[in-house]
Amino acid sequence: MPVAATKNKVRGSQGQFPLTQNVTVVEGGTANLTCRVDQNDNTSLQWSNPAQQTLYFDDKKALRDNRIELVRASWHELSISVSDVSLSDEGQYTCSLFTMPVKTSKAFLTVLGVPEKPQITGFTSPVMEGERMQLTCKTSGSKPAADIRWFKNDKEVKDVKYLKEEDANRKTFTVSSTLDFLADRNDDGAVVSCRVDHESLNSTPQIAMQVLEIHYTPLVKIISSNSWPEEGQSIILTCESKGKPVPEPVLWTKDGGELPDPERMVVNGRVLSISFLNKTDNGTYRCEAKNPIGRNSTEYVLIVHDPNALAGQTGPDHALIGGIVAVVVFVTLCSIILLGRYLARHKGRIDLVELQSLLKARHDFTWECCSLSPSPSTELFGQASSVNTPVMSEVPEFLSSFSLD
Repeated sequence: MPVAATKNKVRGSQGQFPLTQNVTVVEGGTANLTCRVDQNDNTSLQWSNPAQQTLYFDDKKALRDNRIELVRASWHELSISVSDVSLSDEGQYTCSLFTMPVKTSKAFLTVLGVPEKPQITGFTSPVMEGERMQLTCKTSGSKPAADIRWFKNDKEVKDVKYLKEEDANRKTFTVSSTLDFLADRNDDGAVVSCRVDHESLNSTPQIAMQVLEIHYTPLVKIISSNSWPEEGQSIILTCESKGKPVPEPVLWTKDGGELPDPERMVVNGRVLSISFLNKTDNGTYRCEAKNPIGRNSTEYVLIVHDPNALAGQTGPDHALIGGIVAVVVFVTLCSIILLGRYLARHKGRIDLVELQSLLKARHDFTWECCSLSPSPSTELFGQASSVNTPVMSEVPEFLSSFSLD
C-alpha cells in the first residue's frame, strides 16, 4: 500500500538531479520505489537499501533477493518493487545519479505492523448482579501502537484504562484496555465489543465481542383486571415476575396466610382468579417469586365496593341543595312581608332599635333553618347603637327615604 509523502530531489550543476518519494506500506504488502530524472545525458541510475547494498544498477540486478524486481529502467527513470515487505525492510533507500560529482536522493520506506485480532479476557459466566466485572481487550504486533475502543450495545464507553508496551522486537507494540463496571440486570444479554483501529487496517477495524449473562433476583409486579371491583363481580390478578434464572411458579397468599376460599380463589400458574366478590375478600394479597439467586414479592390491596352505595349517595346531595334554596327564599319573603306591615303601621316612620331587632330575628332564623352553625347574633348585633356590622351597614341606604324617631 504505497503512500506518497514527500518528494525528495537534489539539483545538479547542469540541471540534472534525481527525484524520489517516501513510501508507506503494510507489512506483507509490496513497496514500489521510483527514481526519476528530468534531464539526463545517458548517466546511470542506481537503487541501494538502508545497508547501502546495491539493489539495481540501471536494469542490472545486483542483490540476490527474489522479492526485489525491476519495474522500469530508462535514462529518465529507475523503478523497482519489493514484495512481501517485512518490518526489517524499513529504512532509508538511496537513488544515485552518477554524474560528477554523484547526486543522490533519499526515500524512506515505512512499514506498518498489522495488529493481531483482539481477544477479550476476564469474563466468567454467569455473573451475579452487583459483582464487579473487569474485561480486558488485548492486541499485539501493531506499529505504530493501535487504538482500542469499548462499546456496549453500540454505545461507546469512555471510562476505560489503556496500556501500551513495546514488543521484544522493539518495533511493534502490545496494547491492552480494561473495562471495569458493576454487573446490573439491565446488562443481561448486552453485547460488549472491543474495537481496534489502526491505519494498516484500511478503515476496517478488528472487533472482538462478548455477550453478557447476568443472574439476578426476580422483579415482581401485580396487574389487576378490574380497577373498581364490586360485589358480585370477578377479578383477575396477574403476577408478572422477571428474573434470571427464570423464577419458579409464584406463591399467592392473603393477609399473610393461605387463600381462604379455594373454590372461588383459583390459582393457575401466575394468575389468581376470584369470582363472586364480596366484602370478606377485602385484604392484602401477596405474590412471591424466587429463583436460585433470591426471592422477591409485592402486594395488592383489594377493596370490594358496594354497587348500591354510590347510587344512594347522589340523591341526598341534590335534595339538600334544593332544601337550602327553598329556606332562603322563604325567609326572604317573610322579611319583606314583616317590613311592609311595620311601615304601614308606623306610617313610614321607622324606629332604628326596633328595626335592628327585626333584622336580628331574621338573621338568627336563617342560620338555624339552614343548620350552618350557632347564630353569631352577638357578633353582628352586640349593641343597639352599633351600625358597623355587615348587616347594619346596609340600613342607612335602605332607609334613606324615611324619617327616624
